[in-house]
Amino acid sequence: MDQLNILKKIKMIPVAYQQEVEDFIDFILQKKVNKKDEENSPRKLGLLKGKMSDDFNAPLDDFKDYMQ
Repeated sequence: MDQLNILKKIKMIPVAYQQEVEDFIDFILQKKVNKKDEENSPRKLGLLKGKMSDDFNAPLDDFKDYMQ
C-alpha cells in the first residue's frame, strides 16, 4: 500500500476520528523508537546481582510431597 492511498483513506475518515489515527501513528512511531534504542543499548551484566535470596535454588516446601 502506498502513502497516497493511506492519505486518501485518512481523508475519508470523519474529522473526529482522524485524531485517533494520528495518536495511533504517534504510538507506533514511539514504539519503534523505543525498540531501536533497546536494540542499540548494550546489556548491563550483573544488574540483579545481590537482589536474589540466598536460598533461590533450594527446593520449595510446596513440592516436598512430589520430591523424593
